[in-house]
Amino acid sequence: MPASAPLIIDIRPGDARPIARQIVDAIRRQIAAGELQAGDALPSVRGLAQQLLINPNTVARAYQELGAEGWVDARAGLGLFVAEQRQRLSRSEQQRRLGAACERFVDEVIALDLPNEQVVERLSAELERARPGRRSA
Repeated sequence: MPASAPLIIDIRPGDARPIARQIVDAIRRQIAAGELQAGDALPSVRGLAQQLLINPNTVARAYQELGAEGWVDARAGLGLFVAEQRQRLSRSEQQRRLGAACERFVDEVIALDLPNEQVVERLSAELERARPGRRSA
């Protein structure tokens, strides 16, 4: 059984997202970026809660969502592991989530009054950094 390494998750108290959402987003990002590979073990609920100094129910809620989305698999008696790469969401769900994320992004960025080209360039650079080796079409 592979040992789990501590996850690097930065919980931001001022973030508008609930802590469980921050955990889900951080783990999904690490999986998408290849920092966590299929078969890697995640820390136990209690272990991650102690590491992050949060309630174990919050970690359990985050892990449950990751499992429901197919990012992780629970193995009875062994723990939680990063699932094999597969398309986790339907095409329509991908589009729905992309639309919702774009709306949130625009709501946040519009007040900065920056040229569109600068915003797009910065967003592209952030995506490249988060998912090295994946180029836009």
